[in-house]
Amino acid sequence: MALSGKLTKKLVENLGAGRHRDGNGLYLVVDPSGARRWIVRVVVKGQKNKKGAPLRTDFGLGGADIVTLNQARERALEYRRMAKQELNPRFKARQEVPFEDVAQHVHIDRMPTWKNAKHGAQWINTLRDYAFPKIGRMPVDSIDQPEVLMRLSPIWTEKHETARRLSQRIKIVLDVAKSKGFRSGENPVTAIKDAQVLPKVKAKPKHHMAMRWQFVPDFYANLKAKNAMSAKALMFTCLTGSRTGEVLGLRWAELDFEERLWICPPELMKTGVEHRVPLTDEMLVNIEPLKAMQSEYVFEGQKRHQPLSNMSMLMLLRRMKVEGVTVHGFRSTFRDWASEEANAPRAVAEKSLAHSVGSEVERAYAQSDLLEKRRELMRMWSQFVTSRNK
Repeated sequence: MALSGKLTKKLVENLGAGRHRDGNGLYLVVDPSGARRWIVRVVVKGQKNKKGAPLRTDFGLGGADIVTLNQARERALEYRRMAKQELNPRFKARQEVPFEDVAQHVHIDRMPTWKNAKHGAQWINTLRDYAFPKIGRMPVDSIDQPEVLMRLSPIWTEKHETARRLSQRIKIVLDVAKSKGFRSGENPVTAIKDAQVLPKVKAKPKHHMAMRWQFVPDFYANLKAKNAMSAKALMFTCLTGSRTGEVLGLRWAELDFEERLWICPPELMKTGVEHRVPLTDEMLVNIEPLKAMQSEYVFEGQKRHQPLSNMSMLMLLRRMKVEGVTVHGFRSTFRDWASEEANAPRAVAEKSLAHSVGSEVERAYAQSDLLEKRRELMRMWSQFVTSRNK
């Protein structure tokens, strides 16, 4: 049964700055900044302060965004019982906040910063799969190097990229826990890294299997004969040399038909920087009929106003019996053609793929995105790609 007091959930969320009493020594402290935390005041039986008076002590139970009103009341009751048994609760308080609770809060708190919902889900799912089963219910103050190593070591070499991301996310959760007063001392993830406890793993380069550029015109001719939305999206992907996420996330609002430009917003770009893609005649012919659907997205999926799934284009390749080729690989195909056939300057070809060119200093001075030169290169690419359709 829930304990009672003066405060309610609504009051906890809306009370202004100050110290607000719930009863039985429990207070909600609201800072001028709006931050809310729980304080409990107890008198420790049998202990005296420096002046010889009964030892009255205040200590934190955690932020109100993590510790609920009922949880705060239960912990306050537990600490009052400890105080009556001549035990100082101050030395027990930090151990009450589980790692998983802090991780869930960090995830919710950072939701507005994710590029998309998928990235946010991946963040918490990594912890759910590899950290929570063993250390999820452990108090954050008791997690040290052995506990972290217990989670990282089994996958450090076999699933190195996953392990690397897991270590980053555990570090963030423990850093946040320390900032909220739930733990102290050095972050064990940092200590493990500095001591080089785990072996060095040489990253294996990822190669997206690509179609040879000489085969693209015949492939495109076959693709154009199909009416599926996935075929339309794959044609546009091939023509633009864009990433899957950029194409599937394309909204009509990003297209400037007068200037013949697709202005891809930063949140869709891997670099986090806006990218302008020149639109050719073939690109426009490809998407023009799709306006009739009056959808928010250019390439709408099965659900209204939602894009195609990430696997739709790859599955189309498989149905067409195109083996050993990935959707992302068409970027490599375009790059090989630009170098071997079009003799395009490196900077123009790389900018067409939204790659950074040159050193940091060189990029600081090279502000142009070479749009007009890229427009001509994309026109030549479209002409080559569609050469079997004429």
